[in-house]
Amino acid sequence: MRRREFITSTSLAAAATALPSSLFGNFLDELTDEQICKLKFDFAVSQSLTARPINEVIVEIGRTFIGVDYLANSLEDEGPEKLVVNLRALDCVTFYENCVTLARCVKLKKTSFNDYMEQLTFLRYRDGKINGYPSRLHYTSDYWFNGEKKGIMKVVTKDIFGQNNVKEIPKPINFMTTHRDSYKHLKTNNDNLEVIKEQEDAINARKDYFMPKGNLHMFQDKVNHGDLIGITTNTAGMDIAHTGVAVKIGEKLHFMHAPITGKKVQITEVPLHEYLAKNGRQTGIIVARVNKVA
Repeated sequence: MRRREFITSTSLAAAATALPSSLFGNFLDELTDEQICKLKFDFAVSQSLTARPINEVIVEIGRTFIGVDYLANSLEDEGPEKLVVNLRALDCVTFYENCVTLARCVKLKKTSFNDYMEQLTFLRYRDGKINGYPSRLHYTSDYWFNGEKKGIMKVVTKDIFGQNNVKEIPKPINFMTTHRDSYKHLKTNNDNLEVIKEQEDAINARKDYFMPKGNLHMFQDKVNHGDLIGITTNTAGMDIAHTGVAVKIGEKLHFMHAPITGKKVQITEVPLHEYLAKNGRQTGIIVARVNKVA
């Protein structure tokens, strides 16, 4: 039996998705995205994830990505905007959005590859529709604002931590338009640039809040297992510099994420507040809670 046939056999498929770093080895590159997607859904069936709350499903799906390589700018494809699927290597955004997408599919009991792509499109793009580069949700605060409008999630930062314990994310948010040369689809495309500028104006008209990292250790119990975490930054013009999924280990809040180039998807060894303390550019967190799926 060829290696691909072996790893995708029914009995191994459910087990293999649990720890891809140790069980997949070098097999992952030999599988198509559709095959990997099927393995995720096979795992969900084997673990009866449909019966569990969506926050738990997000974490369990996330764990199946542990050991997967980080890939920077994984959505910056050539040519017109289209849905990019890559389950073999992830950046911090594609990691959490795949966790959410796959979890929603499991809870909706819609587990074909086409179902997955439809849900990914719905999450990743403004109002769920692909309409050029600016239709992809680029700023995390805007991404989650639109996610609220679509009924996928709710930003709960101020609700769970309390008005007196949060601060407003500094404005203006304009990193993309002030660094257009860093974005291949903005560098020479003035039409895209103008639309992104309008989106930035809309973001700047809203108030977004974050929990400062120095106080997080006192409030970590307010964050739920499976919540989405956005890490705020003091980089001028930017709202969120990094994203991932909250994981509770005992009473401690940890962080599951795709870190940086050369690293793999992992859960932080130290609690999130200690992880944040080590990085001078990281200022705190915003929190989004994925809604129940009927």
